[in-house]
Amino acid sequence: MTKLPRDVTGLQLAKALARVGYAVTRQSGSHIRLTLHEAPGHHVTIPAHQPLKLGTLAAILSEVCGRLRIERDELLQRLGL
Repeated sequence: MTKLPRDVTGLQLAKALARVGYAVTRQSGSHIRLTLHEAPGHHVTIPAHQPLKLGTLAAILSEVCGRLRIERDELLQRLGL
């Protein structure tokens, strides 16, 4: 299993998730909401912090992996992280 990058910001993660089909739908304060428009839709909220805490990044990636039904290593490769 590949180690998670430790210097990823919330904005970088939001841009990277666009590569797998997520789009920014709104931002409220320091949190960005992304939506996957494939049926059934999926929402994920990312804090716009610099950098993201490792546990927060791991939780977001796990949620996205579960929705896309892929392994975390494959997702990291697709995202370019």
